[in-house]
Amino acid sequence: MSKKKKKYYTVWKGHHTGVFESWDDCKAQIKDFQGAQYKSFATFDAAKKALKGNYKDYIGKSKKITSELSETQLKKIGQPNYNSISVDAASSGNPGKMEYRGVDTKTKKQLFIQGPFEEGTNNIGEFLAIVHGLAFLKKNNSDRIIYTDSKTAMSWVRKKTCNTKLKRNAKNKILFELVDRAVDWLKKNSYKTTVVKWETKAWGEIPADFGRK
Repeated sequence: MSKKKKKYYTVWKGHHTGVFESWDDCKAQIKDFQGAQYKSFATFDAAKKALKGNYKDYIGKSKKITSELSETQLKKIGQPNYNSISVDAASSGNPGKMEYRGVDTKTKKQLFIQGPFEEGTNNIGEFLAIVHGLAFLKKNNSDRIIYTDSKTAMSWVRKKTCNTKLKRNAKNKILFELVDRAVDWLKKNSYKTTVVKWETKAWGEIPADFGRK
């Protein structure tokens, strides 16, 4: 069994800021902190350097990957369609504090963002991100496609339902109001936008990735 690589966590905004050497220490700084900003790094030096910089310069930056796919497979998949937007969600815990966003696939310019919500799951965030993207593109009469890295969220959108096991409570009331609106939008609106699975193994992390744990 391979040993898990150590990570270092930069917290730009939290109860305490700085570089932390464990996820538990990082989580303690961001738990119940509105608008927390944090990201993991492979080395202490990289995390320390990032702390001196701007959070927005690091969020969504994907790591260079060595693809495990063969050249034939990579050629078959091809390159991403840059006439598109990419959506993603991030959740610190499951459930936990969650947010989602949509970006221009090529430039990574942020087009919309929602959250953080006090209690949510990654799947709910991915679902809401796709529906938000669909509504955004329809409103702008755009022919762009949507990339997501969540097969679960794609399935929920096709079925026009959010099939989460998360129970409704006072903590997630606002989130579920948004879920209900999203389901209602899917049932009442038609759209021509194609939702496509992002090929992470070939292209690296989706451009909308939050660069979290």
